[in-house]
Amino acid sequence: MNIEELKFDEKGLIPAIVVDAVNKKVLTLAYMNRESLKISVEKGLSCFWSRSRNELWLKGETSGNYQHITSIVADCDKDALIVYVEKDGPACHKGTESCFNDVLYRNEEMKEFSYESLFEMLKGRKTEKKEGSYTTYLFEKGLDKILKKVGEECTEVIIAAKAQDKKETVYEIADLAYHVMVLMIEAGISLEDIHRELSSRHIIDHKVKQEKMTGDKG
Repeated sequence: MNIEELKFDEKGLIPAIVVDAVNKKVLTLAYMNRESLKISVEKGLSCFWSRSRNELWLKGETSGNYQHITSIVADCDKDALIVYVEKDGPACHKGTESCFNDVLYRNEEMKEFSYESLFEMLKGRKTEKKEGSYTTYLFEKGLDKILKKVGEECTEVIIAAKAQDKKETVYEIADLAYHVMVLMIEAGISLEDIHRELSSRHIIDHKVKQEKMTGDKG
């Protein structure tokens, strides 16, 4: 589809929901007009129309917190957009990662889980030590202890997988994932670092496949 198919409101604006392409977290809600959308597509950087200042607003132009667009998707009615980005810094002008932080309602019976929330919880166990916490215990013991546990969990995964015990393999992989996250925090590695590395490998793998296909045809 193209820009002309979109339905802008009476003020020439369309809502744009900005989402982190890495962890899929909603970052902010902004508005675009035709010009800001064209700039966004041309530059690959999110550009909005500021309703308060009545002017174009290239996110990051003054703060340095640019948002690099990976894709823009329109809804079924073509009157709203989702803009997926990889950001250079906080999305909110208040310095937070997202503009959406104040919880209005939460169903305590339906527990939310994400790798990001687990990672943040584990980071908290390092900076704000909790008595009786196994995670805090690992951080207090240091790198050698963490590495030993990662090695042990790798072995447990191999044993379970070799036995073709799916349930046990899932259990051990979960243990390994947890201990690897603890190691990542100890080493100063973020989930975004791993995402970028895997993304670069995906591109390389795609190129290798293309080269092989070309070679086969030759």
